[in-house]
Amino acid sequence: MKIICIGRNFADHAKELGNDKPSSPVIFLKPDTALLRNNDPFFLPDFSKEIHHEIELVIKIKRLGKNIQAKFAHKYYDEIGLGVDFTARDVQFELREKGLPWEKAKAFDSSAAISKKFISKTELGDLTDLSFHLEKNGEKVQIGNTNQMIFTIEEIICYVSKYFTLKIGDLIYTGTPSGVGKVEINDELSGYLKDYKLFDFKIK
Repeated sequence: MKIICIGRNFADHAKELGNDKPSSPVIFLKPDTALLRNNDPFFLPDFSKEIHHEIELVIKIKRLGKNIQAKFAHKYYDEIGLGVDFTARDVQFELREKGLPWEKAKAFDSSAAISKKFISKTELGDLTDLSFHLEKNGEKVQIGNTNQMIFTIEEIICYVSKYFTLKIGDLIYTGTPSGVGKVEINDELSGYLKDYKLFDFKIK
């Protein structure tokens, strides 16, 4: 099982971090040890003083595929969930300045929180106008919609499958909207897809 992540897929988020709008999807990977499941608490690592939350829509691949055409991409997933791409922002900036890969900042243990539940596409309606948000301690801090994505879910599947064979159970984190921010001990993060509350866990 692979965790495939898309960076800078919301223009406002790219702007808030001082990045240019990408001309093609920015891809990075996380190992399966990055998964944080079942609303387990997230423990702040000791190698960073600035861990940021990044809420994302997550799609679960349901069939084997390679070089998938965008017009057929919808056949490769049935459910959508939510995740948090935890990022050691101080480490990321240091790596970026040196032109080094992001893995230490993005792929550490428990850096990919995933919702316990995924929602069927048929229940969600129009996937081109799908809202989601993150609450921190009951306050909305990130609000996104698929209509703000630079690259659609289908375009992401098409592009990613040029480089990686997609297998059943693979997860694709599709990018975060603006509003990313630091998490602190005792913070509570709750994720909503439309009106569905899909995760709720503590920072320790």
